[in-house]
Amino acid sequence: MRNKKILVWFRNDLRLHDNEMLVEAIAKSDSILPVYFFDPRYFEDTRFGTVKTGAYRARFLVESVLSLRNTLRKMGGDILLIHGRPEDHIKDLVTQFDIAEVYHHREVGPEETLISDDVEDLLWELKINLKHFIGHTLYNKEDLPFPIKDIPDVFAQFKKKTERDAIVKSCFLSPEEITFVENENWGELPSLIELGFAENGGNFGAAYAIGGEDAGLEHLKSLLAEGADIYLKTNGKSTVDKPGFSSHLSVWLTLGCLSPRKVYWQVKDAEREFGSNGNFNQMLLGLLWRDYFRFMFKKHGIAFFQEKGLENDIIDATASIDPALENWKIGHTGNPIVDKYMKELNDTGFIPHPGRLLVATFLIHVLGVHWTCGAAYFEEKLIDYAPASNWGNWASVAGVDKDTKSKNGFDLSKQIKILDIAISDSPSFA
Repeated sequence: MRNKKILVWFRNDLRLHDNEMLVEAIAKSDSILPVYFFDPRYFEDTRFGTVKTGAYRARFLVESVLSLRNTLRKMGGDILLIHGRPEDHIKDLVTQFDIAEVYHHREVGPEETLISDDVEDLLWELKINLKHFIGHTLYNKEDLPFPIKDIPDVFAQFKKKTERDAIVKSCFLSPEEITFVENENWGELPSLIELGFAENGGNFGAAYAIGGEDAGLEHLKSLLAEGADIYLKTNGKSTVDKPGFSSHLSVWLTLGCLSPRKVYWQVKDAEREFGSNGNFNQMLLGLLWRDYFRFMFKKHGIAFFQEKGLENDIIDATASIDPALENWKIGHTGNPIVDKYMKELNDTGFIPHPGRLLVATFLIHVLGVHWTCGAAYFEEKLIDYAPASNWGNWASVAGVDKDTKSKNGFDLSKQIKILDIAISDSPSFA
């Protein structure tokens, strides 16, 4: 086809490095049209009395899209920014720019999958192909030692077989040159006010993260140097973790500002230079957990939640305001460690994984609030919210996930013990 144009629909893949979709679009077209949709559905209220995206994540998203735009501008192009639903604009874009194909990364969450399906149906009417890529996991599904339908539901088994029999592919290189579709109006980046928030700025002083590929790569670089420094200080005699270590990589991984494979190979390079340590191991384990939950949702869909009458339970849980839930949200439960973490979540948009387990344990098993209420609140507040990981972890704490027998999974008695210790030792959290 002469002068073939491909529309590259960016979603949670806001980077140039290790982006197979982008690399293939460049290779198989004469020019590309990068597009990002600020979909209003992701800023609406939910049935849980929350919003789907809070101010911290919205700010991080806007920064990440801006970072991608600036990178593409340096290459002589831009990214088309549209405020609206993809299915409301895709047909007009294809017609206006004479697009031959549309490329995108498929998601695993039910809402995101439905959007893909709707767009695919609309394009089919125009006889335009929507090509799917899967670039959010460490392991490609075709490289796993089992088909999706046979993936072990128990994480320990998934980890053992995958690490033993699967390979992590090399990263795709960032493109050095891109030819862009000619366009005069590339659209404006929305303000937080335009996205529905009361203030455009807000008090983001406590938030540590800056959105975008460059910031993510710089964070990874400094993180690995820090991990190496810990090892060197021990003269190679100890690999004890730094207390409270959290890589924060999930913040950039969630929007695809960092590729999981990039993180993996950078950690492996650091291990070869400095030797392994507990922090490096935790980073790699975190990548495996992300893969596990994504593949579980790919395999089971909503059936991942083994809970009879789930819809009725949600209706009951959201029928009226629960004071226990509201106090948990604002950090007024009376449990010092729970309140500490919840205030940190509200002030920064982030708490480390051990903190998430503790506050979830308290809400579900101490306060008796249905787990979906907590998952929905995390959906609003977390900068690093990812549907599969968030809802999968909450289901694990509630005991309604598929991995109910894994020794690597959630340990209720251990979490309750930590909460009890916090009560008896409350002055340390004052």
